[in-house]
Amino acid sequence: MIKVTRVTSQLKLMALDADDLAVISAHVQDARVQRSDIVWRQGEKRLVVGMSRLDWEQTMAGETAPRRLIAALRFDRVLACKSRNIDPVAGETTLELVGIEFHPAEPPGGSAVLLFSQGGALRLDVECLECELTDLGADHLGTSDFGEGAEPSDLDA
Repeated sequence: MIKVTRVTSQLKLMALDADDLAVISAHVQDARVQRSDIVWRQGEKRLVVGMSRLDWEQTMAGETAPRRLIAALRFDRVLACKSRNIDPVAGETTLELVGIEFHPAEPPGGSAVLLFSQGGALRLDVECLECELTDLGADHLGTSDFGEGAEPSDLDA
């Protein structure tokens, strides 16, 4: 018998301040990101990150089998994007997102920092904080794997 699982409620969260961003950060903790799924659109002042995130709501509801969801994280009004310990040409490299922080500067601006395991980071200088996390569906390629040797999703951000 085949068990069919469907996503019943997909998240769509918007962050306009540091407290909102902390909520999004909790939802993307331990997300897997392929380097090629980080898209910086300088002319549009936008950064988009495709990811395979853990479905923390399902886990908190007591489900025993972990599930991953394909999601897109978008930052708008980005003035600059700088990276540390992330190879810009290593497209197949899989990164693990640890969390996101916001460091205020001249209001309403500041820097959003995406922190990855093993010291990787992206710093986004923003004129104001505008971030959105949107679930796109179940990740059937990475549902049961998480940790070393896991297969990355084929995301096109």
